[in-house]
Formats: sequence, C-alpha cells, structure tokens
Amino acid sequence: MIHSFYRRQDGQVRIDLDPDEFSTAIQNNGDLLWVDFSEEPPSLCEPIFRNTFGFHPLAIDDALQESHVPKVDDWGKYLYIVLHGIAFDGHDYGDLATQELDIFLGKNYIVTYHEHPISTVERVWSVCQRDERHMNKGADHLLYLLADELVASYMPVVEEIDEAIESIEDLIFDEPRPALLERLFAVKRGLLDLRRIVTPQREVINKLARDQYEVISAEDRIFFRDVYDHLVRLHGINESLRDLVGDALEAYLSIVNNRMNEVMKTLTIITTMFMPISFLAGFFGMNFFQSVTPLEAWMGQPAFLVTLTGMILIPIALYLWIKQRAWM
Repeated sequence: MIHSFYRRQDGQVRIDLDPDEFSTAIQNNGDLLWVDFSEEPPSLCEPIFRNTFGFHPLAIDDALQESHVPKVDDWGKYLYIVLHGIAFDGHDYGDLATQELDIFLGKNYIVTYHEHPISTVERVWSVCQRDERHMNKGADHLLYLLADELVASYMPVVEEIDEAIESIEDLIFDEPRPALLERLFAVKRGLLDLRRIVTPQREVINKLARDQYEVISAEDRIFFRDVYDHLVRLHGINESLRDLVGDALEAYLSIVNNRMNEVMKTLTIITTMFMPISFLAGFFGMNFFQSVTPLEAWMGQPAFLVTLTGMILIPIALYLWIKQRAWM
C-alpha cells in the first residue's frame, strides 16, 4: 500500500496523491511530501524510486532487495537511512524480530519503505494527520519523529525483560527447575538481539546529530542528540540486564550444585550408618561347614540379642556423632 501526505507551502494538505503527481510535488522546496511504501512489491516501488525521485540504483537495491544493520549513506541531495524497530509478542524473549525501515530523506520529501507494517510509522502518520504543524518543520523533523518513536518503542520491551528477570530470580531460590534455565537463555538471546540493534543504531543517530548533512538543518540536529541520549541510556540498561542474567545463571547453577551436594551427603550418611550393620550381617551370615572350635555359644539367644542390640545402637551412635560434627 502506498500512502502519501502532501502539504503545500500555502497550508493546503492532500492525502494519498497519485504516484504520477510525486515528481510535481517535490519541485517546490517550500512544499513537503511524505510517501510511505508498506508491503509493496519491489517491482512496483523500483520505477518510482528511480524515475520519480532519482535515487541511485545501489541505494534502491539496498532498500528493496537486501537487509542491513542500521546505517546512513550520504548521496548528496538525499540521505539513505536504515533504522530498525522491534516486533515482540510478549512471550518468547529469545525471538525479538527486527523490523527494517528504509528511509530516503530529501530537502522537501521523505520516502519510507518497509516490507511489513510497523506500528511506530503508523503512529507518526496519525500524529501528522491530527496535527499538521509537524509538517511545517520540514522533512528532517519527520525523520526525527520516526527515529524517536522507534527508540521509544524499545522501552516497553526492556521493561518486560526486566520484569521477566526479576520473576526468574524469585523462582530460582524457590524451585530451580530446568525450565527456568531455558527461560534464562531465552532472555539472554533477546538481550543480545537488542544489543545488536541498539549499538549500530546509536552510531547512526550520532552521525545525524553531529555530521553536517545538506538535508538536515542545524536546528534539527539538536533533536537527534536527544534521541542519541536515549539510545546511550538504553545501551547501558541492556548491559545491566545482561549482567543480571549472568548473575541469575550463576545463582541457578550454584543452587543446583548445592542441592546435589546435599543429596550426595545424605546418601553418604545413610551408607555410612548401614556399613557396620552390613558387616555384622555378613559376618554372622557366613556358612561354616566344619567348626574347629565349639561355636554353640554364638548361636544361642543371648548372642542373638547382643548382636541385634549392636545393630540398632551403632547406627544411632554414628548419627549422633555425625550430627555433632555438623556434617548434616
């Protein structure tokens, strides 16, 4: 679907122009045109990019045929910018899908292209329709709105991951099960994906804030510095959460090892208490085919009672001794 928002210098606004009118709309530097290509086949977009806006074939190929990490290319009269949003369903933290947004920024126009719907673009579009004053500030200000909205959409994801880590930490000390380990690694993968998005995007915004591009005014570079500050803060939070995940993983492994040691210690104590009994039972259970000395005394009732008493008292004595040594 191709959406367009066109505001003339005299304040007249038109929505969804015909693609044949795009070339006329960008002739006047005082006008502003925003064209959004959403879920459109490359075969339809490519002629408009090449013939109407005059974009370089390499930039068109980057936008329509390839996927890139966030970056900015300066083509003189326009910039080609790649930004990323996040698609997150709130369940699997290890499956943070990125949404690539390709942007062409000219002096009086901005062209956005994305293969799938991006909620942040739709929100900025609605804001511009409700308040046309955003269109008065130029195409570079629209780029700031898009970048700021994309970065703001990261925060709910970060907050959900933070809450997930807290819940995992509580469960680790109550019932450390293998399912918790799976959740920990899922959260860790999600944080790595988030870092892979935030780090290059931070550098892109830093370039927009500090480099002197022809299509970005000095007044709007200040706004990009604000977005850059948000990304720096987000990067710091991401690193802190990664440390928390590492600490939680170490705590899980430590608790599991301690529980295993407790089990082994208990089994060892039980084995130790039954060793004397096993010895006595094995000794008196031996078969003597011919006795050298008379053993009738060992086969009487007193000997049986003495042996039985020893078999009861020896484990009790061993238990009290082990308890005194604080081995259990």
